[in-house]
Amino acid sequence: MRVFVLGGDGYLGWPTALHLSRAGHEIAVLDNFARRRYDEEMGVESLVPIESLPTRVDAWREHTGRDVQSFVVDLADAEALYEVIREFAPEAIVHFAEQRSAPYSMIDRQHAVYTQHNNVLGTLNLLFAIQEIDPSIHLVKLGTMGEYGTPNIDIEEGWLDVTHKGRTDRVLYPKRPGSYYHLSKVHDSHNIEFACRTWGLRATDLNQGIVYGQQTPETAIDERLATRFDYDAIFGTVLNRFVIQAVLGEPLTVYGSGSQTRGIIDIRDTTECLRLSVEHPAEPGEFRVFNQMTESVTIAELAQVVRHASPSVVDIDWLENPRIEADAHHYQVTHRRLVEMGLDPHHLSETLISSMFPIVRRYQERVDRAALRPHVNWRRPANPVRATGSALAAAKIE
Repeated sequence: MRVFVLGGDGYLGWPTALHLSRAGHEIAVLDNFARRRYDEEMGVESLVPIESLPTRVDAWREHTGRDVQSFVVDLADAEALYEVIREFAPEAIVHFAEQRSAPYSMIDRQHAVYTQHNNVLGTLNLLFAIQEIDPSIHLVKLGTMGEYGTPNIDIEEGWLDVTHKGRTDRVLYPKRPGSYYHLSKVHDSHNIEFACRTWGLRATDLNQGIVYGQQTPETAIDERLATRFDYDAIFGTVLNRFVIQAVLGEPLTVYGSGSQTRGIIDIRDTTECLRLSVEHPAEPGEFRVFNQMTESVTIAELAQVVRHASPSVVDIDWLENPRIEADAHHYQVTHRRLVEMGLDPHHLSETLISSMFPIVRRYQERVDRAALRPHVNWRRPANPVRATGSALAAAKIE
């Protein structure tokens, strides 16, 4: 199958492209390298050094003999997007090409506007491109469990059967996102569902939990194939941050009481979920939603698992929560569709976390300790300043 991976230079896009390539699919990746520019803007780099996209593509060809085509295109450039879709003629498009950080979207007005503009309008351009060029293309879109928020009822897979005043209907599950980033994903979901209902497009929306881990079988083949390891308070995942703090002998920073419950998933399972979704496409006119997570844990539980896996004794530092979110809440999530399709999930364990420690020790000199502390406050957005040489400047959002 011909699969186009948008955002294919990113943390999840790159290992997904390799996983699909290894599975025998013909792959092209597209990226505008905005994620690399966020590093320049924030002044923080991936803990694990990452090579340029051409170097990565060459290394993959060396080891596997398989080609991955690459295109440098911004989804905001509709004409360029149309051109590359016509050129590659994909049967499926995997869409990772969005600004993915909640804290980044909450820095100030500029970052909120940029996030909405980049994510929502880029996806709209993509939907129109599919409708005009080839409506049979299957769109596989990465969403987030954060779209749902923390409702006081069980979270279903995208849809909810509702009975009201004696009448019953099936509606999209109500969303209560917690940031402008998560809100952009809600807008995406509504726009994609509308396109399926109106134009007969086919789409799979993957509401993904927090991803942990840095290596997949494919990226582990060669150091040049490595994907990102983000740890900072803007783009880093909480488990990565905890492991780094444990290696450095610093307290693990838990926001609030740590009772917030979240869905999580191993990066190896993420790439497999994408493969399963691509190889089992939605029907024409179908907007299907999979909750892409394997288990749920509290943040405090994550901290305890890292403490137990750490060879040294580490404390926990309970910080005032910079986010606006419920500390204790109901969290019961249906996530069976991908397992029914064949996912054999990895589960969080001390053994798995222990395997992350050698990676962190190897690159610990690259850690910017100040970047581990939260500095974006949901209640008090910063005063906007003009961003120079950043993704914001490139997008001309002021």
